Formats: sequence, structure tokens, C-alpha cells
Amino acid sequence: MQRAGHAVLAGGGVWLIDPPDGQEVEAAVVELGTPAGVLQLLDRHPRDCAAIAQRLGVPHLRVPLDGAALPFEVLPQWHLPFWNEDALWLPEHRVLVVAEALVGAPDFAAPGETVGVHPARRLLPPGALGRLEPETLLMGHGPPLHGAAARAAIDDALHGARRRLPLLLGAQAVRAVRGRFR
Repeated sequence: MQRAGHAVLAGGGVWLIDPPDGQEVEAAVVELGTPAGVLQLLDRHPRDCAAIAQRLGVPHLRVPLDGAALPFEVLPQWHLPFWNEDALWLPEHRVLVVAEALVGAPDFAAPGETVGVHPARRLLPPGALGRLEPETLLMGHGPPLHGAAARAAIDDALHGARRRLPLLLGAQAVRAVRGRFR
């Protein structure tokens, strides 16, 4: 599965979001500025957050992030026993960061989608994200999108989530069958 972590400059520091481990991560942070913290936006994304935070000597903040003093807006997505997720909005830079509410990885997007709503959320898509107008979309799965492409992809994902669910499930079934014969 395609994973992505992000480094965001905000509030005078570098915030790592759902980062995978690797020496290049720490080198990149040092190039950008002073590390401020490591954020885990989804309960199932521990990835290497704790280890990286420990090595950098910064806090590891886990979802739910409400109440934490952060230099961006926390947008609660789902806070359920089986799914705990927050998104981040940086209005001054018009950056939206999501863990899995929106995904750009082929395993989660229906054929033809650049960005899709996570399969488990398609019946109840995260409509509040559609009220934002990001210039940059950073996702936990998939490449970043910038400019008009980001906004168009979000609109398409939210408006087509329910309608394209059967197409997504069919594509996932085909991938599963193909995987058994390889």
C-alpha cells in the first residue's frame, strides 16, 4: 500500500505528520528548521511516529488532537471505537492534511479517481472538508496535489463517493482475484 508522511512548517517549527522512518526523514527536518513535534492523525497510523519523536526530542501527539496547542486547526473526522481520525487545516497556507478521510492510493480510489473517499467512509463522506478551499492536499496514502487539481479532486471525491462505491468494490475484487493467481 502506498504510504505518505509529511513535514509542514507552521508556528516557527517543523511538524512531522504520520511519518515513516528513515534517515532521510530526520535530515529533511533539519534542513527545513527546528522540529516541533510528530503528529499521528489516525489511530491505525502509529508507523514510526514514536521512534522519530524520541530521536528528535519532540512530543509525539496522537489522535484525538483536540485540546493540543497546535499552530493549525484540528478538524475532527471520526472519533469512534474502531476509527479515530483528525485532519489538519493550515488556513494561512491553504493546506489540508488528511490521514485516510481522503486517499489517493489506487487501492482506495475507484477507477478513474485521482482522490477517493476511504471505502469505509463512502456512505458517509467527510462533507465538511468540501467547505475548505485548499491549494495543497496532503494525504496519508497517495501523492500530494496542488492548485486547482487539489480542489477539483476533493470535490469529485466527495460528490462521487456513494455513486462510485460499487465500482470501487468491483475493482478491489478483481485485484484480490488477480493477487491469488500471481
